[in-house]
Amino acid sequence: MTVDGAALSAVAAWAQSWPLAAGLAVAFAAFTLVWLLHLPLRDASIVDVLWGPAFLLVAAIYSALPGAAGGARSRLILVLVALWALRLGGYLLWRRWGEPEDPRYRAMRKRWGAPFAWVSLPVVFWLQAAICWVVSWPLFQGIRAPGAAGGGDLGWLDAAGAVLFAVGFLFETVGDVQLARFKADPASSGRNGGRVMDRGLWRFTRHPNYFGECVLWWGLGLIAMATGWGAWWTLASPALMTVLLLRVSGVTLLESHLQETRPGYAEYVRRTNAFVPGRPKE
Repeated sequence: MTVDGAALSAVAAWAQSWPLAAGLAVAFAAFTLVWLLHLPLRDASIVDVLWGPAFLLVAAIYSALPGAAGGARSRLILVLVALWALRLGGYLLWRRWGEPEDPRYRAMRKRWGAPFAWVSLPVVFWLQAAICWVVSWPLFQGIRAPGAAGGGDLGWLDAAGAVLFAVGFLFETVGDVQLARFKADPASSGRNGGRVMDRGLWRFTRHPNYFGECVLWWGLGLIAMATGWGAWWTLASPALMTVLLLRVSGVTLLESHLQETRPGYAEYVRRTNAFVPGRPKE
């Protein structure tokens, strides 16, 4: 056996023994490669495009490594994650194509100056890799755990999780489509007309896409819980996603910007729920 062959065998043995750590390594490798791609482009926004597909890559690794449970639950998770990841990645690629760097990253680039090229690796790309890995824990559990006495057969928790995922996926997808159509209308778009999007799902919640993202991850958490009560630890993943969407990179960050730049947004805030859909206030 050559040195390279021995090294590959050692890596394969390590990944088989520590599949959760292998998922972390793959996430960091994927985000590092995209960081290298962003250097000549000077556009850190491409990290957002990778977000969804990175989960599919990690889930595929969990499934491909020896010892995966297989069966209907594993296939269900892979199908659901593929639907979400490819839809979200494709949408963000379409939305970002030809656009300048996202204002969030432009502000960071201005603040850091030339060192941002290197600072962005841990602060932007590796941070998202770590979050991706933590949020993917339900995927690991559902794909790798043999399940309860049912031998991995689907049960009521799997069904409830799939329904919850479908509701979240529908909210996220429809919300994105409605917003894209609104922005494409020169007469009413926030870009050209300065109006606030308050139609369709956006009439009932200011962030239907974030709400949908949160709900679908709780759905995947329920599917992971179907493997047994030993899976409770994976609920940290949808909990983390909820906190991020509500308090960190989602609602709070976006609305602080919109309050300053969008006329009429304060009135929209007054009459519309921030997250959970509800009847608009008169």
